[in-house]
Amino acid sequence: MTQKTLLNIQGSQIGDVNLDDAVFAVEPNVHVMHLALKRQLNNARQGSANSKTRSEVSGGGRKPWKQKGTGRARAGSIRSPLFAGGGVSFGPKPRSYETNLPQKARKLALKSALSAKVEVVTVVKDFAELTEPKTKAMAKILSDIKATGKILVIADLKAEENKNLELAARNIASVKLLYPSNLNVKDLIEADSIVMTENAINEITERLAK
Repeated sequence: MTQKTLLNIQGSQIGDVNLDDAVFAVEPNVHVMHLALKRQLNNARQGSANSKTRSEVSGGGRKPWKQKGTGRARAGSIRSPLFAGGGVSFGPKPRSYETNLPQKARKLALKSALSAKVEVVTVVKDFAELTEPKTKAMAKILSDIKATGKILVIADLKAEENKNLELAARNIASVKLLYPSNLNVKDLIEADSIVMTENAINEITERLAK
């Protein structure tokens, strides 16, 4: 078992917490992490880009000039892709970019990302002592627990002990809040500091250690 110091929100040590090696100490699989990241980015794409072909552009029903005798090139419609205002040849159409990845591979990617980032993980008991939803109070907490850079806070925001966390942190640009159930590779690898509550650690371990 990997041990981490358990802190309160004042940054004082109040105990230790054991991290399951099956989740937080695996050999990071970079290839699977890459596949999981690519899947996440692809699935976030809307795929709503749309252009009109010559059959969809309005107008152009009449032949613009006669076939012969004008000295100009033959033309059947002013809505040809050759004309301004005409249709688009081979333009984008709405499509899905959705990519699938087996569940085992998704779990391995999360465990790999957690293991790769375990050195920057800070474990706090909870945020029950954050009694007011104040940005200033949250900034002090982050300073006390020495969380810097891009900070990812993983906690159950609906839990009673964390009820002020979301309002207190939402105006801090460098902080991103995440439910344990929404854990993902992109946010993990982008974070400089990761703050997890003890309950979040337990929930993540229960889900990924199976």
